[in-house]
Amino acid sequence: MKNLLLIIVLIFGGQTLGCLVGLIKNPKDSTLYGSLSFAASMMLGISFFQLIPESLKIIPFYLVIVSFFLGIIIMRIVDHLLSHINPELLKKEKPSVKRSVAMLVVGMALHNLPEGLAIGVGFALTPTLGIMIAIGIAAQDVPENIATIVPLYGLTRKRMKSFIIVTITILFELLGFIFGYYILRGTSLNLLGASLALAAGFMTYISIEELIPAAQIKQNLKVGVSGLTLGVVCVLLISFLGQI
Repeated sequence: MKNLLLIIVLIFGGQTLGCLVGLIKNPKDSTLYGSLSFAASMMLGISFFQLIPESLKIIPFYLVIVSFFLGIIIMRIVDHLLSHINPELLKKEKPSVKRSVAMLVVGMALHNLPEGLAIGVGFALTPTLGIMIAIGIAAQDVPENIATIVPLYGLTRKRMKSFIIVTITILFELLGFIFGYYILRGTSLNLLGASLALAAGFMTYISIEELIPAAQIKQNLKVGVSGLTLGVVCVLLISFLGQI
C-alpha cells in the first residue's frame, strides 16, 4: 500500500509542481535546460538499464525489438496528429483561443497516457521498477508542465483555470497507470514483457524527440552535460539501492 501511495504522489507531484512553478515564477533558462537534460537522461537510463533488460528476461529478442519500435511509432503518430506542446506556441501560430486550449489539453492527455502505462507495467513486474519509472517521469513532468502551462496561461489569461485544466489531464496518467498495473499484471508474460519494451519506446521517443532538443545542450553545454550525468547517476544509484 505504501508503494502504491508513493506512485500516486509521484504521478501528481511532478506535474503539479511544474504547474505551480510556471504560474508563480518563471525559472531561469539555465534551470529549465538543466532539468530537461536530467529528465531525458533518467528516462533513457531507465529504458535501457531497466525496462529493456527486464523485457529480455521474459520474451524473445525479436518481440522486444518489435515492441520497442512500436512504442516509438505510436508516439510519433501522436505528435504528428496533434500540435506540438511547447512554450513557443503563441509565437508560431495565432489560432482561436478555444481551439488552442483544446489542442493543448488533448495533446497533454495523450502524452500522459503512455507515461502512466509505463509506470503501471513496471509496477506490475516489481514495485521497485515501477517507482524508478515514476521518479524518472516525475522529473520530466516538472519542466514539461512549466513549458506547457506558460502558453496555456497566455491563452486563457486565468491562472486558476489554467491550473485546473492541466490538473485534469494528470488523471490520464493515472488511468494509464491503472490499466498498466491492474489489467496487464494478470495477463501472459509475453504481453507483460512486450509492454515493458513498448514503454521503453515511449520514454525513448519523448527523451530524444522532445526533452533533449528542448534542453539546447550545445548552447548550454555545462548545464546540459551536468544534467545528463546526474540523471544517469541517479538511475544507477536507485538500481543499486533497489537490490539491497
